[in-house]
Amino acid sequence: MTNTLHSPLVRTVLDRLFAAAALDDDAPRGPLPGGSLETATAQERADALAALYLPISARGGDLLYTLVRAARPETVVEFGTSFGISTVYLAAAVADNGTGRVYGTEMSAAKVATARANLAEAGLGDVVTILPGNALDTLADVPGPIGLVLLDGWKELSLPVLRLLEPRLAPGALVVADDVTFASMADYLDYVRDPANGYVSVAFPVEDGMEISCHTGAATTYS
Repeated sequence: MTNTLHSPLVRTVLDRLFAAAALDDDAPRGPLPGGSLETATAQERADALAALYLPISARGGDLLYTLVRAARPETVVEFGTSFGISTVYLAAAVADNGTGRVYGTEMSAAKVATARANLAEAGLGDVVTILPGNALDTLADVPGPIGLVLLDGWKELSLPVLRLLEPRLAPGALVVADDVTFASMADYLDYVRDPANGYVSVAFPVEDGMEISCHTGAATTYS
């Protein structure tokens, strides 16, 4: 039975990336207009924090791999590729399923180039397309039906990105949001936890929290 995730090639890449990500606190930050992350645009933040990995946790990655293997989606969408740690988990699962493709999106041009190189090093570049630019533009034309979505970019964009993708979500599609303990995810959580919006949603206890939501196929109005 194929298990790409635990192959020496993939583990070597993941171990290297997680070791580098552990140094995020010491990574240089670029200048921010106005000097504040809160007032900067998404692109300004991406440029200023281009050296930071901002990764998912290893257990979160295992969860993503498991969900993709179980759901066997033909199309996987990732919002917030960064240096490609989460993308490796998604791509390993797609490769082991023998079907499907991962579409990632990332604002930082430097990160796009490095993520592509990391995926190629892991032997997974053939099942991934990384789209450079703002997700609200780059994901507008990703073909459906979309079977699984990972939302791990700038938190205030999680709900707009989900709404953009919703018309192309397959019935039963899984939507996974990372860092749901952040206050900036409140509007997103209110949305997916309201059954009237067409989701069944549950929090999952990995580092910083993940929310797993099943798209039921149509919004339901309750009287």
